Amino acid sequence: MAKYDVTKSIDVRGEVCPVPDVETKRALKKMKAGEILEVWIDYAMSKERIPEAVKNLGHEVLEIEETGTSEWKIYIKVK
Repeated sequence: MAKYDVTKSIDVRGEVCPVPDVETKRALKKMKAGEILEVWIDYAMSKERIPEAVKNLGHEVLEIEETGTSEWKIYIKVK
């Protein structure tokens, strides 16, 4: 059973700054309030940068889940 009702998922594993940040912002712009974006990353700096950018945009980071060695999923609720 999934933790969240994910509306959209993007996979930016293998990408380095600024690609994960830019792709996350691009996806969020196309989404409606209440929807949930799941972002797959494997770049450690993005684990810090994406949540900071998301909060500055007024959205909510629900969770940063470690899915493997140096691999995470970030769940973002659009506000």
